[in-house]
Amino acid sequence: MDQRVSLVTLGVADVALACSFYQRLGWQASARGNASIVFFQLNGFVLALYGRAALAEDGAMADAGPGFGGIALAYNVRERAEVDGVLAEAQAAGGRILKPAQDAFWGGYSGYFADPDGHPWEVAWNPGFSIAPDGTLLLPD
Repeated sequence: MDQRVSLVTLGVADVALACSFYQRLGWQASARGNASIVFFQLNGFVLALYGRAALAEDGAMADAGPGFGGIALAYNVRERAEVDGVLAEAQAAGGRILKPAQDAFWGGYSGYFADPDGHPWEVAWNPGFSIAPDGTLLLPD
């Protein structure tokens, strides 16, 4: 597993309100998002805003308790088959699988693991995103 973070997802109470806040700070939302999820291309990674309950559900986590504070880190891969390999690597290193890899409703393939402190990571292959040679996740225009 490369040493990088591809995407940070904030679980928010109101996606439109949160988007408006970041746009008021001068950030430009990517056209790749929609009413349910908003993406901002940052330098080297992407910030996503997604409904908190939906994020908890997507990671098969309770929306309360240790480990889930309304945020999930994401590690995006270049090829679909890499998702299973990274999840296995995380488990072998002492992580706990929260959600086995599976086809995602948004057209990709993903699963979740928790680090030893319970912090959730999504491992995802998204056919609509590309990853630069340096590991930077690039959103399409």
